[in-house]
Amino acid sequence: MFKAAALGVLCLSTFATASQQLAERQSANVDSCPGYTAKNVKTGKGTLSADLVLAGAACNAYGPDIQNLKLAVTYEDETRIHVKITDAKNKRYEVPDSIFKRPSGSAVDDKKADIKFNYKSSPFSFTITRAKTGEVLFDSSAGALVFEPQYLHLKTKLPSQANIYGLGEHTDSFRLNPSDTTRTLWNRDAYGVAQGSNLYGSHPVYFEHRTSGTHGVLLMNSDGMDIVLRDGSLEYNVIGGIFDFYFLSGPSPVQVAQQYATLVGKPAEVPYWGFGFHQCRYGYHDYVDVANVITNYSAAGIPLETMWTDIDYMYKRWTFTNDPDYFPTEKMHQITDYLHKHNQQYIVMIDPAVAYQPNQNYGAFDRGVKDGVFMKFPNGTLFQGVVWPGPTVFPDWFHPKAADYWTGEMKRFFDPKTGIDIDGLWIDMNEAANFCDFPCADPAGFAAAAGNPPPRPAPPPANGTQIFQKRQTSSANSTSSTENLLNPPYAIHNALDQLSQHTIRTDLVHANGLIEYDTHNLYGFMMSVNSQKGMEARRPGKRTLVITRSTFVGAGAKVGKWLGDNLSTWDHYRWSISGQLGMASIYQIPMVGSDICGFGGNTTETLCARWATLGAFSPFMRNHNGDTSISQEFYRWPTVAEAAKKAIAIRYQLLDYIYTHFHRQSKDGTPLIGPMWFQYPADQNTYPIDLQFFYGDYLLVSPVTQENSTSVDIYLPKDTFYDYFTLAPVQGSGAKVSLTNVNFTDIPLHIRGGGILPMRVESAMTTAALRQKDFQIVVAPNASGTATGYLYIDDGVSLSQTKTTDVTFQYAKGTLKASGTFSYNVGSVKVAKVVFLGIKSQPKGVSVSGSGAKSKGFKWDAATSAVTVDVEIPLKGTFSVTLKS
Repeated sequence: MFKAAALGVLCLSTFATASQQLAERQSANVDSCPGYTAKNVKTGKGTLSADLVLAGAACNAYGPDIQNLKLAVTYEDETRIHVKITDAKNKRYEVPDSIFKRPSGSAVDDKKADIKFNYKSSPFSFTITRAKTGEVLFDSSAGALVFEPQYLHLKTKLPSQANIYGLGEHTDSFRLNPSDTTRTLWNRDAYGVAQGSNLYGSHPVYFEHRTSGTHGVLLMNSDGMDIVLRDGSLEYNVIGGIFDFYFLSGPSPVQVAQQYATLVGKPAEVPYWGFGFHQCRYGYHDYVDVANVITNYSAAGIPLETMWTDIDYMYKRWTFTNDPDYFPTEKMHQITDYLHKHNQQYIVMIDPAVAYQPNQNYGAFDRGVKDGVFMKFPNGTLFQGVVWPGPTVFPDWFHPKAADYWTGEMKRFFDPKTGIDIDGLWIDMNEAANFCDFPCADPAGFAAAAGNPPPRPAPPPANGTQIFQKRQTSSANSTSSTENLLNPPYAIHNALDQLSQHTIRTDLVHANGLIEYDTHNLYGFMMSVNSQKGMEARRPGKRTLVITRSTFVGAGAKVGKWLGDNLSTWDHYRWSISGQLGMASIYQIPMVGSDICGFGGNTTETLCARWATLGAFSPFMRNHNGDTSISQEFYRWPTVAEAAKKAIAIRYQLLDYIYTHFHRQSKDGTPLIGPMWFQYPADQNTYPIDLQFFYGDYLLVSPVTQENSTSVDIYLPKDTFYDYFTLAPVQGSGAKVSLTNVNFTDIPLHIRGGGILPMRVESAMTTAALRQKDFQIVVAPNASGTATGYLYIDDGVSLSQTKTTDVTFQYAKGTLKASGTFSYNVGSVKVAKVVFLGIKSQPKGVSVSGSGAKSKGFKWDAATSAVTVDVEIPLKGTFSVTLKS
C-alpha cells in the first residue's frame, strides 16, 4: 500500500514537472520578435524575389533566429500563387519531389491573375488579394515572421468568426471553431479518434469561405506543426522545414477543390466493385469463421461484394504469412475461388512492421535484411519497435531498394497459384505505429510483458473441416543535435508526450540522408505509394483498391482511406459525416468511409441500423469492428438486416450515379460528396451544417442523428426538392423542417431540383449482376423547369479504357435529351423507364426518338405530380423523350 501511494506521488510529481516543461516549450511571446526587412526586391513577369534580413535584435524564441532568408513568389497560373520562404545560406528540408511533384513551366503574367501578391518591406509582411475587388484573403501582418532552425511562425488575419474547413485529419466539426481551435499535425496511432487531437493523417490545407467567395491555402510542409485558430487570426507554428505556401483563388468552393486537385494530384479511379458493400472484423478466428460470414450474408439476402480479413490470418501476426493451422493456404484458395465464382472479392490487411525474426526462415525479414531496406541506427543496427508480432523492424521507404522489395513480397505472397489471390489491399498501422514506450530500450521484454504476439483464443479447426457445404445460421538534413530531434524546443500539442512515443524514433536517418523528424508524416503516404505499385505489378492493367489509415497531401491519387478506429457511439456516428466530407471534398481522398456500427466497444441494434443506412451513402461502405466487441454483421439483428437491405438496395440502384461522380472527380477534382454550402455558397445557414450532405450533386442525405429518435430537424435551402421515396415536390424556404416517424430502417433523402439521376431499375446481390440491370432516368426539374445530369459507363476494372459511354442528359420544355458518346458495349442493357417529377398536369401523350427507341405507355400520379414513362431505349446512341402538353 505504501509503495503504491509513494509511486502515485512520484508519478504525479513527474507529470507535473513534464507538464510545466511542456508549457514552457509553448509559451514564448513570438509576436514581439523583430521580423524581417525585404531588400533587393526583383520583379519579373509573374515572379518576385527578395532578400529578407532580420529587422532587429534576435528574439531567439525557440532557437537562434536565422539572419537571412530568401523569398520567391511565382504566379504559377491564373488561379494559383506560390510563395516560398527559406534560409538564404543553408539548405533546409523540403518535402521531396518524389512525394510532391511541384508544378513546372513558366510563370503567367501577374496582370492576368485572379489573385495578387502584395508586400510591405519593413517589417516584411505580405497579402494575397482578389484582383477584381481588392479583397484581402491572407495578411501576414497579424504577427511577426519567425524563422529558426526548429521553429517557424507566421500569422494571418481572418474575418471575425471565419468559416475555416480542413487542417485534418480530425474528428472536430467540419467548420472549425474559429475562436478556439488548435489543430496539431503529427500522425499517430489514434484508437478512439478523440476530438481535439492529432489523428492518423496530416493535411495542412484549409478552405476559407465567405459570402464573396472561397479560397484555399496549402502549406506544403511535412514537419510537425500546430495551426492555431483564434477569432480574427490563424497562426502557424512549425518545428522544421520551410514556408512553402500555395494560394488558390476559387472563387467558388468547387473551383477551389478543382484547383487543389490539379495541384496535389487528382484521385485515382477505383474498380466498380469497390462501391459494393464490404464486410470485415478483427477477430475472425479461422477460415471457417470467414466462410460462414460469407454464406450467412447470402442466406440473409444482404448483398456482400467483398469479404475482408484482418491480421487474424497471419502466422503469429507476421506480415506476408498465413497461419498453416487457422488459415491454411488450401482453405484460403477455397475461399477466394468461391468468392470469385460468385462474382465477389477478397481483401486482407498487411502492416508495414516486419517481425524481427532472424534465423527463423522468415522470408520477408530475411530478404529485407539482405537488401538493407529496414530503418537503422547510425551504427548500422536495426531499429526495433513492437507491434502485433512482438519486436519488429520497419521498411525505410526512401531506400532505393524499398519499392522493389515491397513489390516482390506482394507478388510472392499474393501469387494466385501459390498464395492468397486478393482483389484489393488494406494497409494499417502506417503512421508508423509502435506499441513500445519510448525509448524502447528492450523491445523483446516489452513485447513479452504486453503479450505480443497475442495468443489464439481457441484451437484451430479440426483437420478436414469443410466449408461452403451448406449455409450456416447465426444468432444475434538537419543541423540540430540528437536531443533536439527527439525533443525540439517548441512542443507541438501532440496527444502523446513525445514525438517518438509509439512511433519510429525521430532521430533516425533514412537511406537518402533525410531524417525521420522531417518525414514522419510521410510514412503512411509512402507505404500507400509502394503498396499501390505492388498491386499494379501483380494485376497489370487493372485499377487498384488500396485502403489506408495514414495519409498526407495527395494520397487520394493512389489510395482510399477509412477513418480509423472509431467507437460504437452516437457521437462517432455523427463525427463520421464530417470526417468523410473533409477527406472527399477538401483533401481529395474521395474513396472514404468509417467503420460502420463502430470499431471499438459494443454497438446496439438501433445504432447499427441507423449506421447501416448512413454508411450506404459513404463512397466506401464497410462494416468492421474489433476482436473484443460483440459480432455486428448486419444479419445479427432483424432491424439491422432490414435497414441494410433497404439501404444497400438504394445504394446499388444509385451506384452508376455515384460512379459517374467519382469518375468526374478523378478528371477534374469536383467532389463526389460535399457539404451543403458547396451547393448553396450564398446561404449562410449552410456554413456550419455537417449532419447533412450531398451525395453527388443532387441527392441530399439527412440522417436521424439522435439516439432512439424517430424524428430529425433538417435544413432545406430556398429551392425545389423532391422526396426520394414518394417523388413528391418539397419546397425549401431556407428554414428547418421537422421530419417525424422516420423508422430505424430508413434515412431521409431528397433530390435537389435541377438534377437528372441515372439509376438501375432494381438492385442485385453483386455489382456484376447489377451491371446487367436496365436503367431508369429520374428527371427532377428546378423552379425554371430545367435539369441536367450525367452517366459514365466503362468496363469497371481497366486502368486504360478504350471504349466508354459518356452521356449528358438535359431537360427543358418537357423534353429529355441524351447526347454524348456511346462506345462501351452494354449488351442488352437499356433504358427501361423515365420518371419526370414536378409535372402538375397530365400529359396528353409521350413521344420518343432514337435508334430502336420505343414508348410503352405512361402513367401520371396526380398526388405526387410524377410521370412514369415505360420505354425501351438502347444505350447505343442519342435519344429523347418528350411529354406532350
